[in-house]
Amino acid sequence: MYAVFKRELNSFLSSMVAFITIGVFLLVSGLLLWFFPDTSILDYGYAEMGGFFSLVPYLFMFLIPAITMRSFAEEKKEGTYELLITKPITLWQIIFAKYLSCLVLVLFALIPTTIYYFSISKLGLPEGNIDSGAVIGSYIGLFLLGTAFTSVGIFASSLTKNQIIAFAVSAALCAFAFLGFDYTSQLFALKSFETIISSLGINEHYQSISRGVLDTRDLIYFISFSSIFLLFTMLAAGGKK
Repeated sequence: MYAVFKRELNSFLSSMVAFITIGVFLLVSGLLLWFFPDTSILDYGYAEMGGFFSLVPYLFMFLIPAITMRSFAEEKKEGTYELLITKPITLWQIIFAKYLSCLVLVLFALIPTTIYYFSISKLGLPEGNIDSGAVIGSYIGLFLLGTAFTSVGIFASSLTKNQIIAFAVSAALCAFAFLGFDYTSQLFALKSFETIISSLGINEHYQSISRGVLDTRDLIYFISFSSIFLLFTMLAAGGKK
């Protein structure tokens, strides 16, 4: 499993795809946070990162599918998938190794953004006037969001040999999982029914963790969500018990 994980990670890093994708993510997030008038924290005037954590999920809808789209699609296109499943490793281990390698790249994209926290802390009046607890909670929420979107991306990649199709399917599923249930819940008049439907979506649980509240129900939701899509991937990939 470690060999597959290492192979996947090296493949990403040697192809420049990861660097370009992560570079674009950091560039866009930086521009949105510091320069664009409607989202600039300098125009907003308050030392907090709520706007950044509200924008990143939408960037994740494109960043993570771009990272995961080649996981299985490229293997199938190049004809190396059949060779891989003949190795003395279970299908679950193959899937989990690919999942972890993609998740490491998501972490690589998030780590440089911590410089925004230190910059805003320095710019605060007085210096350090920023809610560190809320920032930590929001980063935990982003990581959990990344685990969920990565599982969706791995699943989408297992459905096709075409990376572009895998990207499009993954982006659409991530968008629906994050926003679809909220919009669907607004179609119903009963408040209790709206709450039930919205609680099925990722946004409800992401917002809860972003407020700095680490509820076990939210953690269980993200673990269950990722596990379900990894199970779907196993069913879609097939070929090995």
